[in-house]
Amino acid sequence: MCEDDLGAPVPLVGPARRVVSLVPSLTEALAVTVPDRLVGATDWCTHPAGLDVARVRGTKNPDRAAIAALAPDLVVCNREENRRLDVDRLRAAGITVWVTVIESVDEALTSMRRLFAEALEVPEPPWLTDAARAWAEPAPEPPLRCAVPVWRDPWMVVGPRTFTGDVLARLGLVNVFGEGEDRYPHVSVDDVLAARPDVVLLPDEPYPFTAGDGPEAFPQVRSVLVSGRALTWYGPSLAGARAGLLAAIRR
Repeated sequence: MCEDDLGAPVPLVGPARRVVSLVPSLTEALAVTVPDRLVGATDWCTHPAGLDVARVRGTKNPDRAAIAALAPDLVVCNREENRRLDVDRLRAAGITVWVTVIESVDEALTSMRRLFAEALEVPEPPWLTDAARAWAEPAPEPPLRCAVPVWRDPWMVVGPRTFTGDVLARLGLVNVFGEGEDRYPHVSVDDVLAARPDVVLLPDEPYPFTAGDGPEAFPQVRSVLVSGRALTWYGPSLAGARAGLLAAIRR
């Protein structure tokens, strides 16, 4: 019997053939790697484009009856994105669940390798090998101080112990809110300016920052609009995320 990233037993008999994903990043990874096995995903699972599977509501409020009706061999979740309550209720209903724990690039690579090898019993996909190679490159110099808002009104930023924080470090960026207890602290615009970042990164998700919505709050600091998927997703987009982010940030 294999175990998920939390060490919980995952009672599979052979490779999972019918999989429901409650995590957009993992949905993309599964759809690209084992498209014939993905039978359900959340409404927030937007990649790959044109994904045609049953929808089971959101990451925080999955429709457990709809999931059960799909008769999955495995439901894939993530500790940060999904509620423990929903995981517990799915297991109580006799549904096998695999919970991933991903707070760094290395954890993402290791977690997905285990999922594919142990739960799905398929070889490592080429995009995962390419991602590992890309993110093994050293961080560029010189370091730049950055802030990364992920919401406004109220303003929230990326804090410590997050996947995005590790991505930033590997890009040669120093997160000015990278210390403390809160992984996504609430801040004010004055707090951001007082931290004296060299650059403010404004992703297009979860809040959809645009050229007309975000940069005007930080007129004294260089703002860069970036792909939220490149900053926060750990599926196939990882393979090209480093090059794309560096091109935007260090031009």
